[in-house]
Amino acid sequence: MRILFFGDVVGRSGREAVIGHMPLLREKLDPDLTVVNGENSAGGYGVTVKIAEEFFAAGIDVVTLGNHTWDQKDLVSTIEQQPRIVRPLNYPEGTPGRGFVLLQTRGNRKVLVVNVLLRLFMEPMDDPFAAVDRVLKAHRLGPGAVDAILIDMHGEATSEKMIMGHFCDGRASLVVGTHSHVPTADHMVLPKGTAYQTDAGMCGDYDSAIGMKKEIALAKMVRKLPTERLSPAEGEGTVCGCYVETDDRTGLALRIEPLRLGGRLSQTVPERGQ
Repeated sequence: MRILFFGDVVGRSGREAVIGHMPLLREKLDPDLTVVNGENSAGGYGVTVKIAEEFFAAGIDVVTLGNHTWDQKDLVSTIEQQPRIVRPLNYPEGTPGRGFVLLQTRGNRKVLVVNVLLRLFMEPMDDPFAAVDRVLKAHRLGPGAVDAILIDMHGEATSEKMIMGHFCDGRASLVVGTHSHVPTADHMVLPKGTAYQTDAGMCGDYDSAIGMKKEIALAKMVRKLPTERLSPAEGEGTVCGCYVETDDRTGLALRIEPLRLGGRLSQTVPERGQ
């Protein structure tokens, strides 16, 4: 299988970059599963069902979230309408929505997409490791079970993300980090066959402060002035993410490559395997 993952989409710039580049990426990579983290896509704060449906119309299969899940208050009452919007798994019991989705791709193959919030330097949450472990025990990777499993781990600390990668090694196809909005250079296949990257980076304008207008952030941090609310930068966006190919016999990864397209960063677009 071919899996395409996009990191945090920030504001209109990020949305336009992802949606605008989708035709090229679909033609070039022909992904079986495409996932985007959309938790900053609505003006930098959360997502709406309407924005999620724009992603789906462009060919995205699943939208994952993170610590800004409930910034758009209407999502509390509307998230149940769209099962392909996946909020973090380890919210307390009774929270609206779902922490994973099981869906079918081409050829009737099953894929599982999981979203989890990590805890170091983040708001207190239920144990992410126990939550992920329960899902992976209930949905095993491999023949006759689930053909591919993707885990979006939304967290701040690189150490915690790496531990989650090793915790899931051999049980998931891809474990990829979001939240820091900076792409890391550690994409690799772990020893037991799980593709891993600490952070996929953001989709948005990199002439910014992690996607937000740099002038506002400068005034806030350098001069300690009261400022308006941070808002997304509006220049040309860079699409950042990763591309994974899996072994159909096991569901484990054969390779992982970074994706950076458009905007200011150095460009790299994977080649599809034969």
